[in-house]
Amino acid sequence: MTEMVYGAAPRQAKDPILPRWWRTIDKWSVSCILLLFAIGILLGLAASPPLAQRNGLEPFYYVERQVMFGVVAFIAMFATTMMSPVMVRRLAVLGFIGAFVAIALLPALGTDFGKGAVRWYSLGFASFQPSEFMKPFYVVMVAWLMAASQEIQGPPGKSMSLILTLVLVGFLAVQPDFGQSALILFAWGVMYFLAGAPYILIVGAAAVVVASGFAFYQNSEHFARRIDGFLNPQVDPNTQLGFATNAIREGGFFGVGVGEGQVKWSLPDAHTDFIIAVAAEEYGLILVLLIIALYATVVVRSFLRLINERDPFIRLAGTGLAAMFGVQALINMGVAVRLLPAKGMTLPFVSYGGSSLIATGIAAGMLIAFTRYRPQGRIEDFLRARGH
Repeated sequence: MTEMVYGAAPRQAKDPILPRWWRTIDKWSVSCILLLFAIGILLGLAASPPLAQRNGLEPFYYVERQVMFGVVAFIAMFATTMMSPVMVRRLAVLGFIGAFVAIALLPALGTDFGKGAVRWYSLGFASFQPSEFMKPFYVVMVAWLMAASQEIQGPPGKSMSLILTLVLVGFLAVQPDFGQSALILFAWGVMYFLAGAPYILIVGAAAVVVASGFAFYQNSEHFARRIDGFLNPQVDPNTQLGFATNAIREGGFFGVGVGEGQVKWSLPDAHTDFIIAVAAEEYGLILVLLIIALYATVVVRSFLRLINERDPFIRLAGTGLAAMFGVQALINMGVAVRLLPAKGMTLPFVSYGGSSLIATGIAAGMLIAFTRYRPQGRIEDFLRARGH
């Protein structure tokens, strides 16, 4: 009766999901990621036909596969960006358990594809590298533990994260995969520092890493060979580093021209680990600087958004993901210009590889989900309110 006289209370229309998602995501970061993938396809058109020819395949076989992997990666990325932080955390916990089991079973069920490191599962039609998927899940899992330790009567999350990290690094070292181990340790260090770790502990952890590196150098032929090659002042022109160094030198500022590069005929990993050498030779320093600017934009914009985040879990997880994304790109390019020893690490969204591309898509989706604007008020508003 009341409604008949006074009318029903106006019902608030719910904001549609897609418009709300579009308003809250960082469009600059998404655009940079899409552009990086487009550059990867462009470079793949130049770098992969020689490999396809050597393997008796169609000229653009690997490019077509990369496009297929890219579709899956971006579906996973955009689906993840729409998740709430709680849903991302649940996904990470389940993914971490699955990836950890897969890594633990590698010595028994994995294969090395003749590369000397057992890192993959052969599926017949494709291969699967569990350590690539472990990275984003690990970061979110550790961020959750560290954030929980900051709560009143919370668990000893920092200590638990350290134990978890050491166990995981131990399994990765068995493969051996020292590049991914270093990346995991770096991400843990960044998040641990952000969570308020004492300096003496960080110095102690760095000392342990250095001591472990020395021990691996003494006992691992695979590790020692890469370090010796890096420290040797003379670069063998017939090695991958030699070919990459020469290609970068030949490219100069503007490059030798599209399709005119020669390094792709010599480097077996020109479409994966050394894709930046192809970019430098054919397109010159201009394209390399553009690629660096795209990675820097994603990382810096993510940090700028996270600096105002009030939730410690989101702040830690987002920072870890952004730092890992940027450092992986830095390591890949640093190896190509001989600033770092060879590590066999892909260039995110640019290098060929299904596991790397799909896992990086999930990681980028998590990062964008954590950096979305939320109706929570910024941290400076929260601090100002507490001051009154």
